[in-house]
Amino acid sequence: MKVSRVGLAIGAAVAMAAAAGGASAGSAGDAVMADVHQLITQFNAHDAVASVSHDAPDFVGMFHGTPNYIGPAGDLAVTKAQVADPVAKVVVSDEHVDASGDLAVWRSTYAFTFTDPKTKTVTTEHGNWMLGYRLEPDKTWKVIWSSVSDTGS
Repeated sequence: MKVSRVGLAIGAAVAMAAAAGGASAGSAGDAVMADVHQLITQFNAHDAVASVSHDAPDFVGMFHGTPNYIGPAGDLAVTKAQVADPVAKVVVSDEHVDASGDLAVWRSTYAFTFTDPKTKTVTTEHGNWMLGYRLEPDKTWKVIWSSVSDTGS
């Protein structure tokens, strides 16, 4: 089995965060949670540029069924296509943040409403969403990776 550097980074971040016992009540967890809520609000307002402004320069996006997209420019292309759909909206629940040092992992379940390109009908996809955050030198938290996996329900 081949393991990518991104996969190793995700695994290490999750393991570090889990070992730290969670930080959702701490300042790092609070800052990341607030950032995620702002990102979701901007996405639901169909503001692709604002929602992608949370990305670090070395961002990697992983969305089920599609090739990975790299950097804020890659994320912007994907996000513009998503928010071009007038019904596009994401709702999250069961949110958690775990943080250790300069890394944090936010995870949740999601419901993503969109127009199915094949059937042209409005549908809602359910799944799991994780964001990896890193504390940048300017003391802001930026998204370094995003992983979206539908659950088929």
